Amino acid sequence: NHLEPAGIGRLWLEFERLKARLAEDGLFDEQRKRPIPAFPRRIGVVTSANAAALRDILRTVHSRYPLVEIVLAPCLVQGDAAPPTITAAIALLNRWSEEKEPLDVIIVARGGGSIEELWAFNDERVALAIAASRVPIVSGVGHETDFTIADFVADRRAPTPTGAAATVTPDARD
Repeated sequence: NHLEPAGIGRLWLEFERLKARLAEDGLFDEQRKRPIPAFPRRIGVVTSANAAALRDILRTVHSRYPLVEIVLAPCLVQGDAAPPTITAAIALLNRWSEEKEPLDVIIVARGGGSIEELWAFNDERVALAIAASRVPIVSGVGHETDFTIADFVADRRAPTPTGAAATVTPDARD
């Protein structure tokens, strides 16, 4: 009743098509990438409120640089309903930064998983929201070998959520 090509899967082909189109549109260009502040005062985080990724980010930030404040915009990080909540969380943090207290950087994060589990971060809506952010974004999605469209669009890619937390904070011991 159902046939699929052997070898490279459908999702991988979709990933490559979207990656090529967004690259052609200039979303991955290095000249549009912004620097990450060396000494942030306030960091926005876009991830699930119940995720181990959030606990890892909080632990890493507070052990490295306890002076920083974290502002969480919770969202879904998996499934068909996740992309709209991720884009809404990015927009919310940008509004927060403009209207309440400025954010120095935003971390968009999710722990590792299969291509299907990370698929929300390969969604064009998420890519466009990251590109439109007025606050620099660090992507910390997946594990070291995982790459998503969000990684290519973000101002900086970190290999893990913990790596993203280390990327945006100095080590106070230094």
